[in-house]
Amino acid sequence: MAQAVVVFSHGKDSGPWGHKIKALAATVTAMGYGVESVDYQGIDSVEQRIAKLVAFCATLPAAPVLVGSSLGGLVAVGAAAAVKARGLLLMAPAFYLPVLPDLPQTLPACPTVIVHGWRDEVVPCDNSIRYARVQQAALHLVDDDHRLYDSLPLVDTLLQQLLRSLDGASAPEIDHAQP
Repeated sequence: MAQAVVVFSHGKDSGPWGHKIKALAATVTAMGYGVESVDYQGIDSVEQRIAKLVAFCATLPAAPVLVGSSLGGLVAVGAAAAVKARGLLLMAPAFYLPVLPDLPQTLPACPTVIVHGWRDEVVPCDNSIRYARVQQAALHLVDDDHRLYDSLPLVDTLLQQLLRSLDGASAPEIDHAQP
């Protein structure tokens, strides 16, 4: 059976191995998952970032768990259906912002956990509340700002819980012959 992989997507102004991703990747590795982080630096287009994530996931032996922060959360949701994501963890996802594209028509059909700070100065937490209501996603509102640094221990715990909940369901192998 193929090793399950967690694929991280960073935000607009960060990089593939920022503070949160490094911390969460250590936990993911300790749990026996493969870890990847896609580098979107220099790509401003959300659509191009989604295409890069879809193309990257097509190289994986099994459907991934996607973790996205801010713009990376929007990218993860945009790619989730195409890559048959097993689960999503979204940190302060950049949903419903007028400067960004709308969410895809096909929403992910996988367990979704959202963590958002009440004091987020970049993306209003109301946007995650709205998405969680539509998607019936687990939503955790915390006393933190956009970076969620103070809430990283909770985010780590929520990621562990998500992965454990998926452990009983084997990661489906990807049929690379299908579009």
